[in-house]
Amino acid sequence: MRSSLQAVDDPAAEAALRALEAAAAQVSALSTQALSNRDRLTLISRVETVVRMLPAAGLEWIAQLQEQWSNTEFPANNLVDTLADSLRITPAEARARWHAADDLAHHVGMTGEAVAPLLSETAAAQRAGAIAPAHVKIIRDVMHHLPVTVDAATRAEAEVMLAGHARELRPDQLRKVADKLEALINPDGTFTDADRARRRAFTMGRQGPDLMSKCTVVADPELRAYLEAIFAKFAKPGLLNPEDPAPLTDGDPDEVVAQRDTRSAPQRQHDAIKAVLRDGIASGRLGQHRGLPVTVVLSMTLQELEDAVAQTTATGSAVEISGPAVATGGGAMISIGDAVRLASHAHHYLAVFDRHDGRPLYLGRAKRIASADQRIVLHARDIGCTFPGCTKPGYLCQVHHRTDWAAGGSTDADQLTFVCEPHHQQVGTHSTGWGTSPAAPGARDAGRTRWIPPVHIDPARRPRVNKYHHPGEYFAPTTEPVYRKPS
Repeated sequence: MRSSLQAVDDPAAEAALRALEAAAAQVSALSTQALSNRDRLTLISRVETVVRMLPAAGLEWIAQLQEQWSNTEFPANNLVDTLADSLRITPAEARARWHAADDLAHHVGMTGEAVAPLLSETAAAQRAGAIAPAHVKIIRDVMHHLPVTVDAATRAEAEVMLAGHARELRPDQLRKVADKLEALINPDGTFTDADRARRRAFTMGRQGPDLMSKCTVVADPELRAYLEAIFAKFAKPGLLNPEDPAPLTDGDPDEVVAQRDTRSAPQRQHDAIKAVLRDGIASGRLGQHRGLPVTVVLSMTLQELEDAVAQTTATGSAVEISGPAVATGGGAMISIGDAVRLASHAHHYLAVFDRHDGRPLYLGRAKRIASADQRIVLHARDIGCTFPGCTKPGYLCQVHHRTDWAAGGSTDADQLTFVCEPHHQQVGTHSTGWGTSPAAPGARDAGRTRWIPPVHIDPARRPRVNKYHHPGEYFAPTTEPVYRKPS
């Protein structure tokens, strides 16, 4: 049994991998119907030990990859993307393994000497298969959360103690021990500005089926002070109430207006933050990002807009606009009603599509850098990165010449495409580079960017198209096969 067609050049390493793969296949095929439950539990326990040992070896190899990294060896020029693409894991998981290797793998010192892992006792327990990933996470979280004022000797003692308990306790039990330990080491809860700076974070979760997103904030004292001032002003009952025909935006609401406001305090705070952000974007003081003013860019077809208007219904004094959600330049989906309201503040962008006023979408060889109008066209056509499988939205993309500028490509809207920065760096005519070309008119992918993989990824170099930002095309009927056998 082979897990991959690739072989390791070193004979000893290749033999060890073959033995591991063969043993895994043999154990997986065991017939256990005749075993007792005691034997089954023993089997599960011993396999669990082996499963726990293997990640430790992987972290050692990741650390060696990082220390001997070369930007010319792999298509992606960074370790995170290379791991994610090769192992088919998320970049977040690849980054987590990279950071874990910093704590749990051996490193090479400035003079070439071997340096023990930062959390040496935890690393040893992991290599022995004595602790699970949940144990490792608890220990790493505690060690990174300790104040910077804790001396090295105390840190080392704490890590040894936690690793020892991890060999005997379940993760939930170890978590309680860790809480007690933190209280003993830092009984007064004293933290410095450096400690607080390490913990500051804003995490925006995925959109749910209702298009809502759950966000988690760890606010430093300064951000909290700003939020308190905003809430004191704009989160009062009756202010910025979206259910009012003409929401009050300033001053103190009278008692009637305040009592009419049925929003909860969290809902009022949400609306206050939205109003401040909207005002900041509308002010024009945020400058530009990739050639465009910082604003919300929406990708909507004329047919979608007409359908939404046709389905508009009036309920009392309110008007409801219904239709499918549309995409923003950041990759979020927004209801068609909200999109129409946002578009009312951006007629200068809509003019690119509904007026022919001579704005330069075709520059030929006169200019290499795409214009702002061309980026708007790409937001509408590509929506996000066109590299196969990439989910990066248009806000995070650069403009790429589908026929390379150095090879005579022109800076015309129909010859440009969106590519995120990491994938832009993989384009080239060298042996590990990806090629790009526009799909010919009449082809099933007409208008899309075709990516031609290097030989080491696909010897036949069959073109690939990213349909992630155009999900309707996944099910589009076609008479052309997705993949052809090489002739």
